[in-house]
Amino acid sequence: MCGIVGYTGNREAFPILIKGLHRMEYRGYDSAGVALLQGDEVTVHKCRGKVSDLEDFCKGKDLSGHLGIAHTRWATHGEPNDINAHPHFTSDHKIALIHNGIIENHLVLRKALEKAGYLFNSQTDTEVLIHLIEDIKKNECLDLAEAVRLALSQIIGTYAVIVISVDNPNTLIVARKGSPLIIGFGKDEYFAASDAAALVEYTRKVVYLNNEEMAVLTPGNDLIVKTIKNEIVPHSIQKLRMNINELEKGGFEHFMLKEIFEQPRTIRESMRGRLSVEREVVSLGGIVEYEERLLQARRFIIVACGTSYHAGLVAEHLFEDLIRIPVEVEYASEFRYRNPVIYDDDVVIAISQSGETADTLAAIELARQKGATILGICNVVGSSIARATHAGSYTHAGPEVGVASTKAFTSQVTVLILMALCLAKRKGKIAKNKYIRLIEELETIPDKVQKLLDNASAIEKIAQYIKDFNNVLYLGRNYNFPVALEGALKLKEISYIHAEGYPAAEMKHGPIALIDENMPVIVIATNNATYEKVVSNIHEVKTRKGKIISIVSEGNSEVRNLSDYVIEIPQTHEMFTPILASVPLQLLAYYVAVLRGKNVDQPRNLAKSVTVE
Repeated sequence: MCGIVGYTGNREAFPILIKGLHRMEYRGYDSAGVALLQGDEVTVHKCRGKVSDLEDFCKGKDLSGHLGIAHTRWATHGEPNDINAHPHFTSDHKIALIHNGIIENHLVLRKALEKAGYLFNSQTDTEVLIHLIEDIKKNECLDLAEAVRLALSQIIGTYAVIVISVDNPNTLIVARKGSPLIIGFGKDEYFAASDAAALVEYTRKVVYLNNEEMAVLTPGNDLIVKTIKNEIVPHSIQKLRMNINELEKGGFEHFMLKEIFEQPRTIRESMRGRLSVEREVVSLGGIVEYEERLLQARRFIIVACGTSYHAGLVAEHLFEDLIRIPVEVEYASEFRYRNPVIYDDDVVIAISQSGETADTLAAIELARQKGATILGICNVVGSSIARATHAGSYTHAGPEVGVASTKAFTSQVTVLILMALCLAKRKGKIAKNKYIRLIEELETIPDKVQKLLDNASAIEKIAQYIKDFNNVLYLGRNYNFPVALEGALKLKEISYIHAEGYPAAEMKHGPIALIDENMPVIVIATNNATYEKVVSNIHEVKTRKGKIISIVSEGNSEVRNLSDYVIEIPQTHEMFTPILASVPLQLLAYYVAVLRGKNVDQPRNLAKSVTVE
């Protein structure tokens, strides 16, 4: 969600800060700001809008300084406007702060600070923290780092913060709890950011702060990491694996389109080193140590949000079909609050593109307290979920900049397929000939995705038809029901057309009342065990004058004759149809959004990495 970046060193800070904000624009935000140390005060520039608006606002101003912080805000407390934008600062402009997260006890603290004479300009929870630091520093005669530590010890909620002060002219004070924060090392310089994308151009050496840890970053001084309880803790320097070229559009009009077209490669990357048809082996090194506990598990519980939840629904079918073990798929945001029954022989699988999803992290913590084994499936090396789980697998999809997830979904499903095949073989639940057929077919999937992408222009024609409708219904059954949910999510996210995914048979229990000549219905009718049932559902729509757009297996003429538009996907095993069927639905959502003139990569109100509830 919000993006934060800080710099201290010998270079001019402003260009580094602004470029860092641009690198994090995909996270979603509604205002931006920057603070620079200039002489005996901290100068703050901030405004509602995009980073480009901030740059325009700063034109002609003195932007010199070697110490600074910058922020993109996704509004929680207080509407998006210039005043509520970060950084926030003390009345004397001596201290400034940027913050990701939510301070849950801000109202209690605010009342106490107002009673003590502090004036508040904004509606934000964050402004409480800057005045609390100021109050502790002044009344207890402490240095800034100690004042920050004591202030954070009073905070209930989540935070990633960077603080600068006139009294510490070369220093960034950083801390985190629940929101990511990364420290980068340069030659006589330090960087800090909520996202590696803001740092990779300048350094590959980083330290990931853990929850309730803080550090004082001063060039020339060694890094010392402490807890909020003032205990020194060890840290390890890691190397960023991100490639700066992955953060560029590479000739595509939008990141989303680029990432859709990257899927043949990213699916292969998800399989690389894990699938060998020649050796008849599927192996995920990240779970080997816990494989026996997975094989003996009472059940699997999958927790996720959004697109990752839909990948989890695909996994429910995969694991129950292949491993014959019961699976529950839960929205992480609901799971964490409903006092779930969790046994110590359960396996909880947490799925997240960013590895920072707040609700999923909270679900992990709950499951860990109950003694369950926790696996993580995520895309970002070093992310919070990767460090909070016992074991897991990276998807290796590379940075996904478009807010609407595309390549992350197909990579997640690929990893889940590999996991299901691996465990099914180890548990003796799959015949050898079926196992070999499936891994041989899985190896062909990237080429089949490429074949779909080569025919993308056909999807544009269907988008022309859909773009002026206000509602679209997506129908699927069995493995294709999660695809219907995901297709509808993509369309509503970026085109703002209302869309819903339904199990095709459930249409008769309500949604059929909506169907008329003004309701496009997208039906996933590929060759599988429920194909005949889906054809019956298509007839039900057709007799009510609904407009049918069908996704079918190559060569299907029956559904073609019932449809207004048809999209063919290559023949494959039904377990793999979610990968193939999702690609044309991604393209359809993309082209509809472009035709409607929407901001495809940064849809309104959405954020890439959801780090608050």
